[in-house]
Amino acid sequence: MRFAGIGLVMLAAICWGVSGGIADILMSKGWDPIVISLYRGAVGFFCFLVWFLFRFKQNWSFSPRLYKWSLLAGVGVAGNFTFYFLSIQSASIAVAATLMYSAPVFVLLFSFLLRIERSTWFKWGCIAGVLIGIILLTGAYNMDSITVSFLGAASGLAAGLSYALFIFGFKNASEIGKPQTTLTIAFFAFCIILLVFADKGQTAAALTSSDAGWFILLGILGAGISFILYFIGIRRTAPTTASMVAMVEPVTASLFGVLVIGDSMTMIQLLGMVLILVTVTVLSVKQSD
Repeated sequence: MRFAGIGLVMLAAICWGVSGGIADILMSKGWDPIVISLYRGAVGFFCFLVWFLFRFKQNWSFSPRLYKWSLLAGVGVAGNFTFYFLSIQSASIAVAATLMYSAPVFVLLFSFLLRIERSTWFKWGCIAGVLIGIILLTGAYNMDSITVSFLGAASGLAAGLSYALFIFGFKNASEIGKPQTTLTIAFFAFCIILLVFADKGQTAAALTSSDAGWFILLGILGAGISFILYFIGIRRTAPTTASMVAMVEPVTASLFGVLVIGDSMTMIQLLGMVLILVTVTVLSVKQSD
């Protein structure tokens, strides 16, 4: 059963990695990142709604606190999807996915500043490691030939911080209600938020365009099935193992970008990517312990 849980978490991470590549393909066809994010979440919402209704009586819960935390999770996932795709558009899949996974270190830094968590040399070492990795990945060590735009780097980090907000809201909501209920409420809020900001013309056109299949596939892989697989798998997996297995996502996204889309990375960028992923994995495992 333990290995079944690892397999489900890994499959979910692979789906998330591939979804970044599908989004890149859609953006290359002229679709707006916010519209792409909206359809990813909308298809996911439909999947979660079916999951919720499957056992309606067991999943139903009326709690203002559940709604509050679920709505916060919805804001977080809306920001995560949108900033992630903006980062892909401005930089590359590999850069966007890696920067998104650096979020735990920046959350740790804010925890120090707010005196929520105790400072240690190990934690400061992790922060320094990720910062060095970001400098190498983005080319910030040489301002004359920087390899990643400011918008690409900032969007990637914003995606990571939004992801942390989603996890924070989801964790608190799950202590009150079922994951099915939390995800349904969160992604309903997600759809409402992005409908306000999305281009109305493109949103309507996507339904009847030749790319509609790509949008549906993106939503199924990037939100619906992947989240369900992840939350079923994580129940059967130790937190430390899940933290390490989740790193399959940026690796999958990077490979998709290089092999399918034709992105390229320098050796220094690869070194920065490895430094970030290894540091975040070690920190996640240590924090889980």
